[in-house]
Amino acid sequence: MAAETQLGADISWTDFAEFTQQLAERIRSDRIPQTIVGILRGGMIPAVALAHQLDVRDVRAVEVTRTLSDGIQAEKSSAPRLRNPASLGNLVGRDVLLVDDVAGSGTTLAHTRRIIAGLTAARLRTAVLCVNQANWLLPQQPQAAIDYIALRCEGWVIFPWETR
Repeated sequence: MAAETQLGADISWTDFAEFTQQLAERIRSDRIPQTIVGILRGGMIPAVALAHQLDVRDVRAVEVTRTLSDGIQAEKSSAPRLRNPASLGNLVGRDVLLVDDVAGSGTTLAHTRRIIAGLTAARLRTAVLCVNQANWLLPQQPQAAIDYIALRCEGWVIFPWETR
């Protein structure tokens, strides 16, 4: 299923369940990964949901962020920052799915992808619930940079687990 596009998104728990189910079906048809890595903090929620739907028990976390706070339109650092790289463990030869809740500029996901690729995973795919195309900075389009996208929007995204 192709991701739909809308203006900013206020995602409900029902939407979240539908989006993760859609992503799981697409991922399953392309082979179930051995390891799922969620980008802390927001990416862990869809990562765990996908792990349950795909019956993947090896779930890991990595903290890579550009945002300096949790507010709407929060200030960003100039480059993504990695904290606690040891949390990824040994990924040599693994089929890995990297998951985040939202790809804004795309730089955090791309940076984390390079880190995991450097750990010699055998296969590396990416999945996000939403791409905020209004903030996209990478030279390639989101669909070329991300393997699985549930939703495309042109504005700020609010997830059900976020403080409003």
